[in-house]
Amino acid sequence: MASLEISKIDENAVMSEWTNIRYEIPAEGVARITLARPEKANAQDYTMLQELNEAFDMAAKNSEIRVIILAADGRHFSSGHDLSATSTMESIEAVGTWCHFDAPGAEGYMATEAEMYVGLCWRWRNLPKPTIAQVQGKVIAGGLMLVWPMDLVVCSEDATFSDPVVAFGVNGHEYFTHPYEVGARLAKDMLFTGRAITAEEAHRAGMVSRVVPREDLESATLELASHIARRPMFGLTLAKQSVNNTLDAMGMYTAIQSAFGLHHVGHNHNFRLHNSLVDPSGMGVIRSEA
Repeated sequence: MASLEISKIDENAVMSEWTNIRYEIPAEGVARITLARPEKANAQDYTMLQELNEAFDMAAKNSEIRVIILAADGRHFSSGHDLSATSTMESIEAVGTWCHFDAPGAEGYMATEAEMYVGLCWRWRNLPKPTIAQVQGKVIAGGLMLVWPMDLVVCSEDATFSDPVVAFGVNGHEYFTHPYEVGARLAKDMLFTGRAITAEEAHRAGMVSRVVPREDLESATLELASHIARRPMFGLTLAKQSVNNTLDAMGMYTAIQSAFGLHHVGHNHNFRLHNSLVDPSGMGVIRSEA
């Protein structure tokens, strides 16, 4: 009993320090993590990503939790990376094996992205418990990096999904699983044009599990999570691992790493041409087509 009480105190202490997310248990066996930065359309800085990782760890370690929902406040699920963010790796506790984030040249920045983007996404993808993304509104670039590691996706009819960052002179966002999520043809369509695909297109492509009216999104997601939570935990874990192993056998992780290397070729090219990690004209292109 003492250890449980200490654990509860520790959880409360951790949660009290979070500024960008919320954590709650809305139903038996279900944890819900909510992006709580609606004034920024839930754009992600390093602080938010660290808090998300702590929350996922908290839910994974809680033996009473069987399913984890990732939701978001406000009109849009996530507008991607916060390009105006001021948080740095100096204030972040790394959980992977990458280091030397302050190294000069390409070394430091590649290590940072490998830790905060690819590393965390892959970590969340492999959590031993089922995860469900509850999605509304726009999901742009880095926003997809929160949705795609989840096992299931329930979205509202108004949800749209895009990765327009080819306009920045790179190949796409860092967690490059586009062909696995929507198929090769639609992935190229998304990347080449930068357009947003609709909830219905995403559903037809197999990226989205269920599409529901906006007013039913929370209840439908919670109903699905509660249904799954009635299954034995070990059975759920084995089923998830079996599907993930199949994707791994198809080369998913190798493909991510290959694309990540090309992503940094793009950064290097842009830096040589524009003294910037991205083509500065890209934002104008994206805004003109929004």
